[in-house]
Amino acid sequence: MTPRVHLINPSPLAFGVAVITPRWLYVLAAATGTTWGDPVIVDETLEPIDITTINRGDVVGIGIHTGNVMRGYEIGRLARERGAWVVYGGIHATLFPDEVLTHGAAHVVVKGDGDLVWSRVVRECLAGAPLAQYDGGRVSGDHFVAARWDLLPDGRYMWASVQTVRGCPKHCSFCSVWRTDGQEPRQRAVDVVIREIVELRRRGFRYIALADDNFYPVALSDLAMARRRKDQSQLHELEALRAERFELMAALAQLPADMIFFTQITMEAAEDVDFIDAMRCARIRGALVGIEAVTPEGLKDVYKGFNLAGDELVDRLRVFRRHGVHVLGSFIFGLPSDRAHTFDATVALAKRADLTFAQFVLLTPFPGTVDFEKWAASPEQVGKTVDGVPVTAHWLIPREKRPKLFTPHPTMGPEEIRQRAQAAWDQFYGWRAIWNRSRVATSLRGRLTFVLISKLYRQMYANTGIATDSARIARSVKVARLMGKACRRFFIAQPMPNLQVPQTLRQERVA
Repeated sequence: MTPRVHLINPSPLAFGVAVITPRWLYVLAAATGTTWGDPVIVDETLEPIDITTINRGDVVGIGIHTGNVMRGYEIGRLARERGAWVVYGGIHATLFPDEVLTHGAAHVVVKGDGDLVWSRVVRECLAGAPLAQYDGGRVSGDHFVAARWDLLPDGRYMWASVQTVRGCPKHCSFCSVWRTDGQEPRQRAVDVVIREIVELRRRGFRYIALADDNFYPVALSDLAMARRRKDQSQLHELEALRAERFELMAALAQLPADMIFFTQITMEAAEDVDFIDAMRCARIRGALVGIEAVTPEGLKDVYKGFNLAGDELVDRLRVFRRHGVHVLGSFIFGLPSDRAHTFDATVALAKRADLTFAQFVLLTPFPGTVDFEKWAASPEQVGKTVDGVPVTAHWLIPREKRPKLFTPHPTMGPEEIRQRAQAAWDQFYGWRAIWNRSRVATSLRGRLTFVLISKLYRQMYANTGIATDSARIARSVKVARLMGKACRRFFIAQPMPNLQVPQTLRQERVA
């Protein structure tokens, strides 16, 4: 039997339908090539893997982050028992290659970007002589591999995803992106991005997530600082990066008028009215903005002093809405400066600021972050274990025994913080609150779509997190399976198989 390549996105929960395509699966599918046939793609957020499809001599690529690492290791052990070559990649594998080799029954660990190194890994596995580790490094923007969207399963995803830039120049204490992907933005060429989006619209996707670490890589403050330097080389680099962002948005504006885009940016973009107006013209209708905290003390806790707080924060967030960009605001609970009143105050601010969506997460020390390093080195954590597993490797602790909060709080216990955080979700996503926010839509169909997607978002994210009990998780998965199918119909459009790349971009490519 001819060996096959399997690419697996592990997940302990399967919803039948997913909101956004897991882009890395289809990028590595393209990087695999066709020498060994088309790779077999398994996304467990849709359905669990059938392990019997893996045979001796196959290559099994498993992408892991800290949240799905236990399920990833389980699949790796099963695949190795069946005689397959087991390869891990992803953020967690990059940070902890030795752990992966120990716990995941791995033959190989790939660190960094897989775009260029993956085909070599497959080839050497099938030749029976792989290395234990490969380092893909940080691939430049002109070497990003376009995804193989022809391998997508029918009827399973609401939104597609395209990446335009990797890396983020910020240094937030709770985020690992600037350490794993770097602080230097690596941008793809505009025409390459547009060609990939055109392919997706041909297949019926009109909602596209621009899956970037930070779509706004050059802030006005960065330019001002660079102008003050005697050496103007950095200024010229930043100006070129900014110009490319505007070029991309101008190109997006030329695509079919029914297309909608969503991305992730920092709040500083609200100061840059020209940029936000360009986003609106490009139909980038929404953005995830990391607000994190609503007080100056909370912002200091997470090294995010460039954000505003209080009434200034409300005014800043309203700028996005006034310029046609809806915000999904992300907040963190459990910061040392939080008090009992912080939870209600956060929800109240989210409502006053006209946020269209919001998410409320518990402070968790994720590997690769400044927060994690400080937490892991603290005297309270050194030597602390659960069933023999160090708490500083909390992702290896069985879910039901894992702490709900990892950092002792000066005024509240873990259960109080958990309950108050869940109540924040309940307040923001109550029926009446959602219906009031649905006024952003101009038709009854649009308002109903808004209500459905709001409830689905809550089921998938609020009711399945570490702070949620197992019974509620089980109920939420069932509800999400039913709602997901209904929601998808509102987002998918008729395919446009004859859609062409805008003429201006074709001319630029020829030139």
